[in-house]
Amino acid sequence: MDKRMNNIELDVHTHTIASGHAYSTLSEMVAEGQRKGLSILGITEHGEAIPGTCHPLYFRNMHVVPRQWGNMRLLLGAELNILDTKGTLDMNEETYERLDVRLAGIHRLCWKGGTVDENTAGMVAAIRNPWTHIISHPGDGTAELRFEPIVLAAKETKTLLEINNSTFRPMRNFPNARANNLELLRLCKQYEVPVILGSDAHICYDIANYENLYPLLNEAEFPDELIINYSSERFLAYLGIGAPVRG
Repeated sequence: MDKRMNNIELDVHTHTIASGHAYSTLSEMVAEGQRKGLSILGITEHGEAIPGTCHPLYFRNMHVVPRQWGNMRLLLGAELNILDTKGTLDMNEETYERLDVRLAGIHRLCWKGGTVDENTAGMVAAIRNPWTHIISHPGDGTAELRFEPIVLAAKETKTLLEINNSTFRPMRNFPNARANNLELLRLCKQYEVPVILGSDAHICYDIANYENLYPLLNEAEFPDELIINYSSERFLAYLGIGAPVRG
């Protein structure tokens, strides 16, 4: 285990059985996050364009779930889908208002892309959407992108770009992910743009698992001060996330 794992305070990209293709309950996820000593755990179920995900009523009823579990804060949100080259997201503003944290990402099952410039414009539009906190797995290669405009837009809007651990599992078959993520890290280092590591856990045991990312961070000589997972306070301040939602 990389010694930096001991400094991780948060993981905000995870899924429960509510997403339809994950394997742990909310209670199991919370217990594992506490066991790993996290200060913040985010649970971000898939947006409605992913087959089998939760009904919109799930998001409207999130107020019933406590947001503080001992020393760990729980953020309940969604991983929204970027649907097209205009940056259209797959849920509405009434729902966004109920979410503690909002990721947006491109997924093969519901993405209608175009040229590399059109794809990049769609990603930048999603970054500029004021509801977007984090772009999930931008470097996985699902869409061909130009990364410099994306990094510059993220810097301007204080949107976090995710380096995603699950992307590098062999079964995911993303052949361009390594080169893409190295370029992202190089550009973020050049422009001093912080990144967030995401586990994309679909089972509780994977929470805060970044084992596939440490070799990449080492190769890029990426500075620890630009990895936002090491400070919960900085994470919340950077994204402007306030006090926990009360029921």
